[in-house]
Amino acid sequence: MALVLTEEQSMLRDSARGLISDKAPVSHLRQLRDAKDATGFSRELWKAFAEMGFAGLLVPEDFGGSGLGCVEAGVVMEKIGRTLMPSPFLSTAVLAASALSRGGSAAQKSLYLPKISDGSLLAALAVDEGAKHRPLQTSLQAKRSGNGFRLNGAKALVVDGHTADLLIVAGRSAGAAGERDGLTLFLVDPKVKGIATERTVMVDSHNAARVTFDNVEVDADHVLGEVDHGYQLLEGVLNIGRGAVASEMVGLADEVFTRTVNYLKERKQFGKPIGEFQALQHRAAQLYIEVEITRAAVLKALQTLDGDFANAGAAVSVAKARAGSTATLAVQEGVQMHGGMGMTDQFDIGFFMKRARVCQELFGDSNFHADQLARAKGY
Repeated sequence: MALVLTEEQSMLRDSARGLISDKAPVSHLRQLRDAKDATGFSRELWKAFAEMGFAGLLVPEDFGGSGLGCVEAGVVMEKIGRTLMPSPFLSTAVLAASALSRGGSAAQKSLYLPKISDGSLLAALAVDEGAKHRPLQTSLQAKRSGNGFRLNGAKALVVDGHTADLLIVAGRSAGAAGERDGLTLFLVDPKVKGIATERTVMVDSHNAARVTFDNVEVDADHVLGEVDHGYQLLEGVLNIGRGAVASEMVGLADEVFTRTVNYLKERKQFGKPIGEFQALQHRAAQLYIEVEITRAAVLKALQTLDGDFANAGAAVSVAKARAGSTATLAVQEGVQMHGGMGMTDQFDIGFFMKRARVCQELFGDSNFHADQLARAKGY
């Protein structure tokens, strides 16, 4: 398949660009940060997102969505990356919608997916428990109790967890940490007895949460997928999330490149624009090449998720690893070429550096995915 967008995908890109650039420039994030907004994103803007159909991109048409694919979700995520727009699109429209669509029962889909599509329900995926992304190390205990399970443990870096109306929780119902068998996914109401949620504003002014579970009762109807065999579903959902975050980093890196080139044309030293200095031209050219190669790798991963989902892991790992290193290079070069002022809060470039750092860690950094790829290839 050609590594270009179709006409319909290009129209979606233009539609997303118009809304996001107009309603959520970087100044929108700055305003939310400075006001110490309790939600961390604009619910009014999320409503507009839903009205334009973005919240239901990955929701099947039978449940009020558009029934589109990962490429389309990546198109929107790339535009989000360009303005650093804080929104529950990743947590709700990408991760939760994918988990319910792929693993939910008919009753679960009918209950939750229409609400995700119309923007009335926010959800979050609770997987990681430590400082790094290690889904197989899940140790939150899910012990059988009556007609269901009792959950005990804690989750960290739950993206948008403090505003979620629904938590999708990975728990260990059998086996030991590090084993694939024994993982089960649960649909949990964050307002039930025994759950404590602590909002953690990240360095990039986006939202996450720590969630603790103290003898939380969950009945069998709230199991998502198969008991003890949830790893395959979880890994598939994580791969969709990884592709989405990689797309966001492409948009972020490309925006930093554009801003930096414009600065090189405007900033003068020794009576001429610094963009005329060959050393800076070479660095800018190299960054452009890296961004374009990464864009192709990410689009390939998204196309593979849509066309050959079961075998998309390697392509996703390549995309996420490369997007992480490219975004890191972009923000480092951007800050350096802006000079000392690049480190000040007055310039937006620092916001991009902080967001790149968080995106690098989300769902596995470059080292994690290089290791995943090596293991898959038998090294």
